[in-house]
Amino acid sequence: MRGLFSWIRFRLGQPLFLLALAAGLIAFVAQSGELGSADTQHRLQSAHSFWTSEPPVFPNEYPEFGIHGRDGSLQSWYGIGQSLLLLPFDVIGTYLEHLPAFNDYDGNDPSVRNIFVSYSVNLLVNVLTVLVCFKLLCLLGFSVRQCVAGVLSLLLLSTHLHYTQNMMENNYICLLTLCGFAYQLDWVKTERTRPLLIGSCALGLNLLTRLTTGLDLLAGALFVVLALCLGGARGRALWRRLKEYASVATPIYAVFGLLDRLYQYHRFGSFFNTYVSVVAREAKQRNPLLPASFPFETPFHVGFFGALFSHEKSIFLFDPLLIVMLLLVIGWWRHFNHVVKIYVIATATMLLGYICFYARYTVWSGDFAWGDRYVSTAAELASLLAVPLLLKYSEEMGRMIRFAGKALMVASGAIQVASLAFWFPLEIYQRALLGSRFVVGLRFENIVAFALGKMEAWGLLTNSITNDPWDLVHITCWNFLPFLLRRVGEAPLWVVYLTLALWLAALAALAWVLWRLYCALNRSNLQDRDATPAISPV
Repeated sequence: MRGLFSWIRFRLGQPLFLLALAAGLIAFVAQSGELGSADTQHRLQSAHSFWTSEPPVFPNEYPEFGIHGRDGSLQSWYGIGQSLLLLPFDVIGTYLEHLPAFNDYDGNDPSVRNIFVSYSVNLLVNVLTVLVCFKLLCLLGFSVRQCVAGVLSLLLLSTHLHYTQNMMENNYICLLTLCGFAYQLDWVKTERTRPLLIGSCALGLNLLTRLTTGLDLLAGALFVVLALCLGGARGRALWRRLKEYASVATPIYAVFGLLDRLYQYHRFGSFFNTYVSVVAREAKQRNPLLPASFPFETPFHVGFFGALFSHEKSIFLFDPLLIVMLLLVIGWWRHFNHVVKIYVIATATMLLGYICFYARYTVWSGDFAWGDRYVSTAAELASLLAVPLLLKYSEEMGRMIRFAGKALMVASGAIQVASLAFWFPLEIYQRALLGSRFVVGLRFENIVAFALGKMEAWGLLTNSITNDPWDLVHITCWNFLPFLLRRVGEAPLWVVYLTLALWLAALAALAWVLWRLYCALNRSNLQDRDATPAISPV
């Protein structure tokens, strides 16, 4: 027992362990028990259909959702990637739901299965993201303190926090892309084949989740090639490394591409089309007035500039750290080491690629989502180095630049926390009455109005909300599990109070872990300073 306590005490002094613990607690307190979107619910149903007799799409869901596949069967219009991630947790959650202890719980809102899946998957993805992100930042040449700050900025100061609560594909894609960058950079520096295999498999697995993650794959390849070229490799040595990279990565990408095509053939009887083409064909059959270019009929400039500057979906509004990153690139580019410069180029190229690809899409904005969900992951990765670089060069910056950076960090943190307060369609529904509004500002207005009990008096409860009982319940309560259970009213009151006690305890534990992390970093800084004279040539 003494040895166990010694091990725990040792671990509680390690920044990476504390970071992973904080990530788990952040994911725990952020959950509502729901999956967050109809898209994820449909992907969970696809996973359910893999091992049960239930179909991936129920007949009553068509035509609002689903398309016809082989033999007229209804199929979902998503890739298989997130469904594979959800599959083992769906199996466990389904068996938990049928335990005798839950016989009296008639609520499917949230269901026991959904609660288990949302908590377990988001905890796992959040903790793994911390480990991989920390590795990448270390490889980019940042100190432990700067790496910790960078990881926390991803978890708390970017839209990553929102998608920790609302389990769309974003954070899973982010994890795999970070893994690809980190391990392929490890191969560049060490020439060990294992990291290249891991990194290539991660980027290849992304293709099963969303085909447009081919942009992540291309950005990873650009990152590796530039790292080799600017890292000193020349002539035959460079050619040898490039051939080794291609010989390992290309077959792996081809295998995952083939798996995606096999899944496509299984559903629709074709190796070459995508579900988007099937969606377009069936939509035009139901509505011949749709343009021939549907679903890519949006004028390019609308989607392109909308992603950048619209007051409803601008990436700079929902991820303000991008502004910090731009300021740092403009003012301190020449101070960056070559690997940081390469990372900035690769992620900026990837972000631009996503914006351009989705600019003509019929719902370029990501439709029902907080921010532009199609490009938000790329925006998170492009702004990842903002806080580490701000710390690294803070002593060389003017007071105004430091103040602006800190102000944007505070603003970003407030925006991300506000994104958790309510179920994300709230402001989308309010547009029907209120018209086009500054979404982030409207969210803060909703928080104040709800806290004061003034939602109706301030005209924030529109018909589009009150006409649907299910939506009304979900939008008119704080979007965390204890409050949702209380609002729905299906769970016994003692369960609600127990859940609330656990939630408050997790909040307190998170505050304590972050404080321990701060103390551990201060101790390591003092040790480094004390050690400096001993190794100094003076």
